[in-house]
Amino acid sequence: MSAAVTILLGSASDWDTMKETGVELDKLQVAWEVHVSSAHRTLQRTVELVRCAESAGTRVFVCGAGMAAHLAGVVAATTTRPVIGVPLPGGLADGLDALLSTVQMPAGVPVATLAVGRAGARNAAYLAAQMLALADPLLAERLAQARVSLNEAVVAADESLPRPGSRP
Repeated sequence: MSAAVTILLGSASDWDTMKETGVELDKLQVAWEVHVSSAHRTLQRTVELVRCAESAGTRVFVCGAGMAAHLAGVVAATTTRPVIGVPLPGGLADGLDALLSTVQMPAGVPVATLAVGRAGARNAAYLAAQMLALADPLLAERLAQARVSLNEAVVAADESLPRPGSRP
């Protein structure tokens, strides 16, 4: 089966954060692949990876990069498929530079930009799955069940807290 989602990393060190995307996609049973390719150091490789991924059936790209963080923008300029950008911590103000580099795209070349770091990496999986679920009712059902599980986890966390008059 071809990967529905291709995750691109600006450097191998980005995997420590971006593996969260893969973990969540696995839970949702969405096929994915991952590659390292720098928008600045390996531009032609990045373009070729996007073209090959499109030919192989990738429907959504997720790009994680820090600092200058131009990877998502380069990918968005190369494809008309949805691109989700995850700015990674480091650099100025622990990821502010990456956030601004990812979110500031010219009209007509959108990048859906998420939170800096692990929360953004996890949400990238959910957003990609929501896009794919528009044409996949079984995936839509798995997403709905994931929401129920999140709800149940919050309720369980609340119930585990000490209450006035009880001993911790």
